[in-house]
Amino acid sequence: SLEHAQSNHEGALVDAIHEARGRCDAIVINPGAYTHTSYAIADALATYDGVKVELHLSNVAAREEWRRHSVIAPYVTGTIAGFGRAGYRLAVEAAVAMMEES
Repeated sequence: SLEHAQSNHEGALVDAIHEARGRCDAIVINPGAYTHTSYAIADALATYDGVKVELHLSNVAAREEWRRHSVIAPYVTGTIAGFGRAGYRLAVEAAVAMMEES
């Protein structure tokens, strides 16, 4: 099954990650600007045992220098960036592939 959660509020995203523990096999997260600032989201992802894919619609490596550092990256399985809306499909496909490998 596939679930969706969206919020512009950091605490709601942390809650969604915690609620996924034991219920979901993978998380695809587009953290937006929280990529660079949210240690709370990073900590929540660190406690989640499933596959975790960080997704960015734009190619963050081709943007401003400050956008190139992710505090979340050390806690995810992999990152997909720069493919626009298609990135969501690619991220789900990557998560499924990782689950099939384990």
